[in-house]
Parts: sequence; structure tokens; C-alpha cells
Amino acid sequence: MFDRRLVKYFDWGLLGMTVLLGLFGLVTLYSAVTSASPAPQKIFYFKQLVWYCAGLTVMVVSFLINYKLLDRWANAIYVICILLLICVLLFGKYVGGARRWLILGPLSIQPSELVKIAVIISLAGYYSKIANTRGLTLRELLTPLILTAIPIFLIVRQPDLGTAMLVVLIAGSMTVFVKIERRSFLYIIASCTITIPMVWFFLKDYQKKRILTFLNPERDPLGAGYHIIQSKIAIGSGMISGKGFLKGTQNALSFLPEQHTDFIFSVLAEEMGFAGSVIPLIIFMMLIIWGLNVAYRCRDPFGTILSVGISSMIFWQVFINVGMVMGLMPIVGVPLPFISYGGSSIVAMMICIGLLMNVSMRRFMFE
Repeated sequence: MFDRRLVKYFDWGLLGMTVLLGLFGLVTLYSAVTSASPAPQKIFYFKQLVWYCAGLTVMVVSFLINYKLLDRWANAIYVICILLLICVLLFGKYVGGARRWLILGPLSIQPSELVKIAVIISLAGYYSKIANTRGLTLRELLTPLILTAIPIFLIVRQPDLGTAMLVVLIAGSMTVFVKIERRSFLYIIASCTITIPMVWFFLKDYQKKRILTFLNPERDPLGAGYHIIQSKIAIGSGMISGKGFLKGTQNALSFLPEQHTDFIFSVLAEEMGFAGSVIPLIIFMMLIIWGLNVAYRCRDPFGTILSVGISSMIFWQVFINVGMVMGLMPIVGVPLPFISYGGSSIVAMMICIGLLMNVSMRRFMFE
């Protein structure tokens, strides 16, 4: 039987911010694919419209089904997503030196986007059962470590270092929120201090080049440093008020690479300037704070940790993407939520917003 209180507690604020970001994304994407030379690629814009419609559908499904059921289905969701990652390595489409997409008839999906949600749900289910005031011990952190390490290993094999790093940051944020025992925390810090420098020797040549280019883009201005140099030129040339809609020269002359995906914020900054580009950043900040407020008001441990995980996912994606295009972080191929072109990214983000609405709408159950 339908509970009328779900309508009363419907979170219009979350819906409003999502719609605003979606509109920003569609307007910016239209400019990115229309004004670019040598030929407009409007097909990306129409595909994105279709993906937004699909995303809105899954968002509705995500907030209609009681989120408590996810706790029971967490293991099944996790296993399915891991199997999808394995299928990518075996049968995935090979594009641009990476195997990240599964072709299902007319659809092309990126399972690593869904895996982030699966990890959040699995960790929320586990932490909600063992969280305590003294903090988690190393023994208690072994299961979350395994749950996180398996998808990271499979994603790195694609290779997709950006998404793997996101999974690490999301899992780390959720773990810190739950609280770690002081001695265990010091052990983890010491282990990371020793291990992180060793990671360099396992990176591929192009990944090492990206890090070196981040430290000094001018070392290879026509090669590895080209992307970030052109992105910084585009952002800087927008100044305060921007060059105007469809008037970005870096994009129009095709100096700006991947202008409709990873570097779409550069298009936004060039055409709308600082005044225009800061608006979606403010909306993102409000969305993240809103998500944390949903976690604060929730009286159910699973719902609280789930909301924190989703909020951290949005935060880290925005932080890395914007930092990347401004030259403050290495280029790792992380899309800007709701704005970058990409069907799997849009659907995954819509699912996350639906889950936040789900937790927010059902807070009356615990009052």
C-alpha cells in the first residue's frame, strides 16, 4: 500500500538542483559539439537527451523502492557489478588504448560507473552493522579492504586509473566517517606512506607521463602537456564574463581536446567566464551539503552511511575534474557529474540522486 507521507516528505530541493545541473550540462554540451570544428557532432547532444530521460526513469525507480532493501541485496548487486567488470576485460570494446565499455546491442555501457554505487552500498551495509564508538580495528577493516580491492584491481586492468582512484577516495571517506581506532589509523597511515611511492613502479608509461606533465606541462607542450595547456588557455581567456554562448575560440578551432567529456568545464569557463562557471560549482556545493544533511537527519545507520558515500562520490568527482582542467591535478579522465557527455555517468548519478531522495523521503519512519 502506498504511504502518503512519501509525497509529504518528497525532497524537492534535491530534484531542483539535479534539474539545474542537467540544464547546465545540456546547454554546455550543445555548445561543445555544435561550435567545434571541423564538423558539428550534434548526435552527442541528442544521445545525451536520451540518456537524461533514461536517468530520470531510473531515478524514479531508485526513490520508490525502499532503500532498506538494498541492505539485503547488497551482496547480489556487488557480485553482478564485479561480473560485469570481468566481462569488460574479456569481451569489452577496445577504444583509445583501454577496454572499458560493454556493447549490449545498440547500447554501450561503462560498468565501472555502476561499480562505484555497488561499493558504496556494500560498505554501507557492512559498516552499519559493526560501527561503534571506539572505532574499527584492522581486523574489522579487512572485509572493506577486500570489497574495495577487487573492483580496483579489475578497473586498473582496463586500465582506468581515474575511476580506480575515485573508488579508493569514496571508500576512504566512508571509512573515516565511520571512525577508525587510533592505533589502527596510525598503522594505515604508516603503510600508505611506505606503499604509495612503490606504486610508481607499477604505473604504465603513459600514466607516469601524465603525472610528470602535471608537475611541469611545458616539458612537452605539443605532446603530453598539450591538453592541460590548451585547457588553461580556454579557462583564462573567459575572464570574468566570458566570450559568449557558442563563441569560445579554443573549442571552435579544436584546440581544446575532449571538449564534450573530460574538458567540458573548460568550454563552460571560456564562454561564460568566472561569473558563469562559478554557478554550477555553487550548485554542486549545495548538493553535497544537502546530501550530508540528509545523512545527518537520517536515524538509520545504513541510510546515514549510504548518504555519506553518495555525497563523497559527487564531491570527489567534481573536485578531481575541475582540478584536472585547471592544472591542479593530473589528467585522469574523470567526468564532471551531470555535465560531461556520457550515458553511464548520467545514469549512475541519477541513481545516486534517487537513493538520496529515498533516504530523505523515508526519514519519518525513524522519527
